[in-house]
Amino acid sequence: QVELVESGGGLVQAGGSLRLSCAASGSLGSINAMGWYRQTPTKQRDLVAAIGSGGSPIYTDSVKGRFTISRDNAKNTIYLQMDSLKPEDTAVYYCNAPETTAQGYYTGRDYWGKGTLVTVSS
Repeated sequence: QVELVESGGGLVQAGGSLRLSCAASGSLGSINAMGWYRQTPTKQRDLVAAIGSGGSPIYTDSVKGRFTISRDNAKNTIYLQMDSLKPEDTAVYYCNAPETTAQGYYTGRDYWGKGTLVTVSS
């Protein structure tokens, strides 16, 4: 079992910045890549950014050049630096970690944090 705990959400004006953190604990040998998703009341939960244990990041197109995902393996924590925020970035942001086998295969199970709300005012 893995527990993910997010922090860092809040209210910010358009053009501002926030940094989200997600700390992982528990059976950390069962996870490799970690990422951030976001969800609004009218949309499904979508991937924002993800990063592997080796540090290779991917981003959804709408945040490229504005958001940066990083990880500190020593602290079992990932971060999402969000700059040039827009009102359309308003959402609940969830930390995610797909469960993998010892050989690195996805088991079909995902671990999720409880989410942190980001509100960007215009």
